[in-house]
Amino acid sequence: MTLRPATADDAPAIAALLRRTLRTSLPFLPELHTPQEDLAFVAGRVLPECAVRVAEAGDGIAGFVAWRDGWIDHLYVDPDRQGQGIGPALLDAALADGTPKQLWTFQANARARRFYEARGFRAVEFTDGEGNEERTPDVRYLWRP
Repeated sequence: MTLRPATADDAPAIAALLRRTLRTSLPFLPELHTPQEDLAFVAGRVLPECAVRVAEAGDGIAGFVAWRDGWIDHLYVDPDRQGQGIGPALLDAALADGTPKQLWTFQANARARRFYEARGFRAVEFTDGEGNEERTPDVRYLWRP
């Protein structure tokens, strides 16, 4: 596995990975966007607004992490590649500057919650989902070095 900064050319692969992971690993979420909207989101918002690293393994992108000042916005690993150390490597990249970071995840995403808690993140806020587009209960985590 190799980590590298994402480029604009990675947008289609990142968008496809995002969609596949959401559909497979988070089936409780409503499907709100088309594949074309996913691509526009990655190309038009995620890549320009965040630092993004991709994990290349085997024949393509196996995961990605996107972060900005104080926040980790996205961390997704291909469902077929989970449990192979890709998530921890991506998270380490986002935390490498040693500054506190926050993130949101869904309360029902038990695997992600265990992952973050095992790496020192602490739940600091629970919501009923009113503030997210999925209208699904979520939890805000905080990590301090």
